[in-house]
Amino acid sequence: MTLLATVLLVPWVAGALLVGLDGRRRPLAWSAVAVLAVGLVLLVALTVRVASAGPVQLVTGGWPAGVGIVLRADALGATFAVVSQLVLLVAAAHEAIPGPRARSFPGLVVLLAAGLTGLFLTGDVFNFYVFFEVAMTASYALAAYGGRPRQLRAALVFAAVNLLGSFIFLLSVAGTYRITGSLAMADVADGVLRAGANAGLLVAVGFFVAFSTKLGLFPFHFWLPTVYAGSRPAVAAILSGAVANIGGYGLIRFGAGIFPAQLRMAATALVVLGAASIVYGGVLAVSRGDTAELLAYSAIGQVGYVLVAVGVGGPVGLAAAVFYSVVNALNKALLFLTAGLRGPLVAGAFVVGALSVAGVPPAAGFVGKLTLFRTGVAAGSPALVVLLLVGSALSLLYMFMNYQRQFWRSDPAAGTTVSPLPRRALVAVLALLVLALGLWAEPLWQLSQQAADLFARESG
Repeated sequence: MTLLATVLLVPWVAGALLVGLDGRRRPLAWSAVAVLAVGLVLLVALTVRVASAGPVQLVTGGWPAGVGIVLRADALGATFAVVSQLVLLVAAAHEAIPGPRARSFPGLVVLLAAGLTGLFLTGDVFNFYVFFEVAMTASYALAAYGGRPRQLRAALVFAAVNLLGSFIFLLSVAGTYRITGSLAMADVADGVLRAGANAGLLVAVGFFVAFSTKLGLFPFHFWLPTVYAGSRPAVAAILSGAVANIGGYGLIRFGAGIFPAQLRMAATALVVLGAASIVYGGVLAVSRGDTAELLAYSAIGQVGYVLVAVGVGGPVGLAAAVFYSVVNALNKALLFLTAGLRGPLVAGAFVVGALSVAGVPPAAGFVGKLTLFRTGVAAGSPALVVLLLVGSALSLLYMFMNYQRQFWRSDPAAGTTVSPLPRRALVAVLALLVLALGLWAEPLWQLSQQAADLFARESG
């Protein structure tokens, strides 16, 4: 059994077992954390192998290509799989410390890990959709975690909007098969090139709408504040730091890998939409007094940077998009997990996340913003560089304002409460990881460059 198959089999088997048991029991909750930790180790090992030896591909069950499920691990998919698994691991541990409030929570997180891992490591468009739906089904249930009206309302909005996105995605899959006669990603990419840019334009737009809805890009953001602010901190961290990676990964994989000609045609529009997300999210975040709402609007602004980098394209733009997607996922997970907590460790962790979002050294966000500035310089656009500076200034402003409100209060009863030490230590460890990526960014940057090189022929 290969390493590639093992990273999928472990969460599938464990998730199927755990989802039927009472996850409110501490041993079961921690067993889910252990499964996620094993999965993370396997994914890191797979990523190291991919980085050193190149992509790995496997057709499951010994079936011929085109019949069996095609699994393919390359630098892009492995990178997104690792960061998503890490976020799920931290969020699961965050809830396991006091004990989950719902029996299904640990099992659902593990099944979500299985769906996301399969999605990032598949080489077939239809299988991507299947894993996409598995991940989304688990996400719908997790959004209701807590059972209060606010969480149930968030789950209803999340399910309604994303079911519409899934329908649009399925229509796009059908359109892809119609114009190419294949669903294997490599064959689809060649078929789209032969069919011409105009033939695949409508299909490409469908995929873009589906992924933009998942990311919460302007103007597809209308659902995001309600869901992120209404969910419990661990669930908000999962949705923003792991599930939202579907959108960023999909824009890069499908845009640069399958529809490169359509991506070049729409480059200006993508940059404009990304700029609108940056400004809109930043301005609305400044006006919010609630931490969860502020972080929700901040998430809208931060994904705009990824879209700008994808719109610029080329090796520099795509590498910046991959790098910033990873950093942004960690930032959002860290900041949402600090919501509702107090204490010096939490305050320090929040400062690290805030500096990273604003692009201030030595946090990882500083290196991420530098890669984006390189994108603006490579595009020869002073306006783009100015936009990035304005967005960073807005981020620093609303993060500092929130830090004052959340951690400078003299009356603890007026705001949040002190959390158990293990929870505070957990967010501190995640903050140290964000700092470490800022101080030693070379491995992640090399992976990002390898991911961009996969599309060098198409995005040139």
